[in-house]
Amino acid sequence: MDEIFKQQVWEITKLVPKGKVTSYGAIAKAVGYPNHSRHVGKAMGGCPKDVPAHRVISSSGTLSVPEFQKKLEAEGIVVENFRIKDFKKLFWDPLQEL
Repeated sequence: MDEIFKQQVWEITKLVPKGKVTSYGAIAKAVGYPNHSRHVGKAMGGCPKDVPAHRVISSSGTLSVPEFQKKLEAEGIVVENFRIKDFKKLFWDPLQEL
């Protein structure tokens, strides 16, 4: 995977505010590769510790990594059965926010 792509993914992820979530697909669109959400997921797998990977979830509002639930709940996000409650309300769209 291209290092520039990874860096772009990580930089956008760092901008997701606490208490908000975004999706792999939204980040893929924001970096100019709208059909590459799986590549975003791969990039997140090896991200530095200062990248809030727990705020990036599937477009259906489901956690891809169950271990992220505690971090999200610590930010005030309610998770029920590995799904974000009020997902649409908490969704942060980089294309609209940046």
